[in-house]
Amino acid sequence: MIQQQVALLEFDREKRAKFSPKNFGLEKCLPEKCVIAFFKSAVNEIAEQYRAEVKTYISSCTVNLPVYLLNVQGEEIALVCGFLGSAGAAAQLEDLIALGAKKFIVCGAAGTLTQSPVGALVIPDCAVRDEGASFHYAPPSYEIQADKSVIEAIGGFLQREELPFRLGKTWTTDALYRETEEKVALRREQGCITVEMEASALMAVAQFQGVRLGQILYCGDDLSGTQYDHRDFFDRSDIRRNMVELSLKCAREVL
Repeated sequence: MIQQQVALLEFDREKRAKFSPKNFGLEKCLPEKCVIAFFKSAVNEIAEQYRAEVKTYISSCTVNLPVYLLNVQGEEIALVCGFLGSAGAAAQLEDLIALGAKKFIVCGAAGTLTQSPVGALVIPDCAVRDEGASFHYAPPSYEIQADKSVIEAIGGFLQREELPFRLGKTWTTDALYRETEEKVALRREQGCITVEMEASALMAVAQFQGVRLGQILYCGDDLSGTQYDHRDFFDRSDIRRNMVELSLKCAREVL
């Protein structure tokens, strides 16, 4: 590791850290396939529908997230609500890997930077790294690429389901309330079609740990116009529930 003027650029290729999830007693208990969904209510509803077992918890000082074990048409798949933001999402993915998961479908909402209806599906194949966690898992770069094989598999699955989607670049940021007009315009010029808070970190952790991961986003709030439009995307419970169901089916069929 070479010291830099900016600490975030000091990537260390050493695989071993001072401590890991194993130091907190995490042992393998999950199936290989796991869905991470950033919709708490939908996750709980789906878990109840499937009469899912709570297999374990992802715990922190502020929240305990149950990891459910679902039987989806004869196959066991883990389901958990995601931590908001790159740092929490990265640590959660590390924990899930330590618990035995190796293949991930992640679903969430994103702000749209182009004119897209609420609920429009996006598969991010690349992310602008405007967050901090990914720089601890991959050498410094402006962007990071998603797992091509998983992205192609997800795209093929959505086509078979006759569900339209866009494949493209997303902007991952740590600062929810610092998405300024100038930055939005720049990211749009760079080809970003969505903005969210976890994608680049999840891509980096997955690549560092050698696991498979792909994402499906739905367009929620709208940042494409002169005025921000919330579009009540928090209340789109039908879309969020459908996203979780879709991701479970996707995990079963393509991973």
